[in-house]
Amino acid sequence: MVKKRKVTIKRQVIDSIISYCKMRHPNEAILLLCGKSSRDAITVERLMIPPFSYFGPYYSGFPTLLLPFDRSILGVMHSHPNGSSEPSLTDLNADPIGYISMIVSYPYEDDDIHLYDSRGERLEFSISE
Repeated sequence: MVKKRKVTIKRQVIDSIISYCKMRHPNEAILLLCGKSSRDAITVERLMIPPFSYFGPYYSGFPTLLLPFDRSILGVMHSHPNGSSEPSLTDLNADPIGYISMIVSYPYEDDDIHLYDSRGERLEFSISE
């Protein structure tokens, strides 16, 4: 059994994600989650817009080969404008980037943020100031 790490996300990051999703609606939004990782914990401290990212009402992505070599990239956040919080088959079969994947579903509030590990299993997280 794999031990799950404690995940903490800064309040400023949560607020920025929600604002970005609302700004991009009705299209999907996509961002990189950045911060620190240890054996026991993951802390999301900032965001990065992926280079050459693209998005539409049913998709979002970016060319992974153009990502900078940055060990602080912990995962990817994207929105689901249709309101679903579950990972799609495309989400589950995408090459994982980092340790975590975040889906933010419409209407884009704190309760609409869902975190998953690389196997598609839901993760709990806390918000820090």
